Amino acid sequence: MKAYRHFSTYIICLLLALSFGSAMADEYSDTISLFKNAGKSGTFFDNSYGYAVFPTIGKGGIGIGGAHGKGRVYAAGEYVGDTSLTQLTIGFQLGGEAFSEIIFFEDKRAFEEFTGGNFEFSADASAVAITASANAAATTTGSSAGASGGKKDATTAGSYHKGMATFTIAKGGLMYQATVGGQKFSYTAK
Repeated sequence: MKAYRHFSTYIICLLLALSFGSAMADEYSDTISLFKNAGKSGTFFDNSYGYAVFPTIGKGGIGIGGAHGKGRVYAAGEYVGDTSLTQLTIGFQLGGEAFSEIIFFEDKRAFEEFTGGNFEFSADASAVAITASANAAATTTGSSAGASGGKKDATTAGSYHKGMATFTIAKGGLMYQATVGGQKFSYTAK
């Protein structure tokens, strides 16, 4: 009877692990689909060397704030590694929010710069926010971002800056901020 109970526990754990893995894969697929169908960001999939996608980044602060998220890196549409984002911000800020982010790499040089170790966006990097209204614009990489129509029908105006283009989609929350700080990324090959 004891062996049966251990075997049952093993099978249940295995099934839970498999369903959790599928849910994680779906989270990435769903986020990629959102960006593919969100106006201008969709055109970058055909013209970029690769991209990093973060399904959910949590951000919050009161005076001093931070953000964190985990993502995957793709080259030519193939999953090649994992990445994580960390951001520390100092300045006037209050609240919390969650958003999705995608970073497109224009060429192999930009891809290798991102995946070469610890990469950090400088203060002049910006993102295009794909949100429901202009006052929901997010400053995710150190300077202001533009906003557009909505998740499904955005007509954003993004372009590459130093070989990278960044887009965000707000998921929820409310945060007021005027901050200085850049996002830092780590990368681990698959």
